[in-house]
Amino acid sequence: MSTKAKDAFLTAEWKHVAMLNYAIDPSLLVPFVPAGTELDTWNGTHYVSLVGFLFANTRVSGYAIPFHRNFEEVNLRFYVRRKSDDGWKRGVVFIKEIVPRSMVALVAQYFYNEPYVGLPMSHRIETSGGDLQSVRYNWRFDGRQNNLSAVVRGGLQPLVVGSEAEFIIEHYWGYNRQWDGSTLEYQVEHPSWRYYDVAEASLQCDVGGLYGTQFQAGMNRTPVSVFAAEGSAITVHRGLKLRN
Repeated sequence: MSTKAKDAFLTAEWKHVAMLNYAIDPSLLVPFVPAGTELDTWNGTHYVSLVGFLFANTRVSGYAIPFHRNFEEVNLRFYVRRKSDDGWKRGVVFIKEIVPRSMVALVAQYFYNEPYVGLPMSHRIETSGGDLQSVRYNWRFDGRQNNLSAVVRGGLQPLVVGSEAEFIIEHYWGYNRQWDGSTLEYQVEHPSWRYYDVAEASLQCDVGGLYGTQFQAGMNRTPVSVFAAEGSAITVHRGLKLRN
């Protein structure tokens, strides 16, 4: 068994990924930046992305947990980078992650200190001939229904190096701040994803209640861009604390 197989914490498939991307004032992100990382930009723009997708065939440390294999997730994330001996690592930091299973949220909080919450969720996916047509993720917060949706235009296409889509989609590292102020780094392994352009997108969300009033102005505007991705099998490796 390889070292990578041994240190796999979670395996799953991430499917039908929708990404709504908003330009944001970087000063709003600074309080969330883990030690040892710095904010990353594409063409000088700082982004937050609201991302919805399906977990399928989920296993934790190789074990399938009954009633916890297939579920939705919606997360709000932003982009950082860290200089390592091998060069720059491009990663993401999560502001909040929503799942419908309280046990999933508790496990992620315990092992990674990730900001997960459990809320009622549902989804609607439409496909034709194997291609995604539309996607909608719903979650209920404070007694009200929230959702994000996207209608796809055209077929799958490969990512172009240096493009906005490549910057948003191609991240293989996660970072978060631990209880003691240190930073945890973990690798997310998957093949390069193909993506769809999106013709229409919408967001109905209590941004202030879920993510903080500081994000309302930026996320109540039209997204700078929207992408949908095919997803793939993924492996989340066990995290390591950085020496800052």
